[in-house]
Amino acid sequence: MNDFTLTGFDLDAFVQATLAEDLGVGLEGGGVDVTSSSVIPEDARFSGVMDSRDAITVAGLPIAAAFFTALDPDVEIEMLVTDGTAVGAGTDLMRLSGNARALLTAERSALNTVQHLSGIATMAAQYVAAIGGKCTLLDTRKTIPGMRFLEKYATKMGGAQNHRMGLWDAAMIKDNHVAVAGGVGEAVARAKTAGVAEIICEVDRIDQIEPALEAGATHLLLDNMPPATLREAVAMIAERVPAEASGGVTLETIGAIAETGVDYISVGRLTQSAPAADIGLDFQIA
Repeated sequence: MNDFTLTGFDLDAFVQATLAEDLGVGLEGGGVDVTSSSVIPEDARFSGVMDSRDAITVAGLPIAAAFFTALDPDVEIEMLVTDGTAVGAGTDLMRLSGNARALLTAERSALNTVQHLSGIATMAAQYVAAIGGKCTLLDTRKTIPGMRFLEKYATKMGGAQNHRMGLWDAAMIKDNHVAVAGGVGEAVARAKTAGVAEIICEVDRIDQIEPALEAGATHLLLDNMPPATLREAVAMIAERVPAEASGGVTLETIGAIAETGVDYISVGRLTQSAPAADIGLDFQIA
């Protein structure tokens, strides 16, 4: 039994929807793996090993396993590493043995998921290493629709901390909110009057800091500021609220940003631009 749980995420529904998409369930002629059903004998059994071809930080193995279990409840799966583990190239991640048709049908969905999530975890681990313990790495809401909970899970496996999960768990006042509200102070004040407890306010100029704080901001997001300006901003904030640097952060620049004294650095590219990890699944006749 797969005991993987993630608040807000329905593993069974995700697996069934992903497999249905691949099998064309509900489409004319769909609902079948044409290749496996025509090429592989119904009672054939295969064993296989999932392995990493590159050095990665692993994420998504329990989700991958759920695809195989969904199509072959009797599949035998041996997890060789756990999510969040950094492994070298050539590391075996999972062994499995079961019905050949079922495993081959589930293969692509399982690999797509673990490759994507491990790619995110690997990039997050690289950014965490570049920060060198000077502050905390945050993810963002820049996620693929329908994949947010899994992608944010993957950033945690790489050592990052989740920012707000969505629009519901914190107010984040950004430039367009400020423009419509008529100013930083006015926007923050309205959120405070509405009874919002956590008010994150984006500022892109030094002169916006005091109005945001005076109005009741509980967290400042310092957007697209160079290191010198970030240092000035951090000094002005003077630890009254957490300071977060954001905007255009790369692996090459994050070290200098971390040196400015900010508490957090948020990086959208963790979920927007992480390349898939090179993970394969090689089957052998059992």
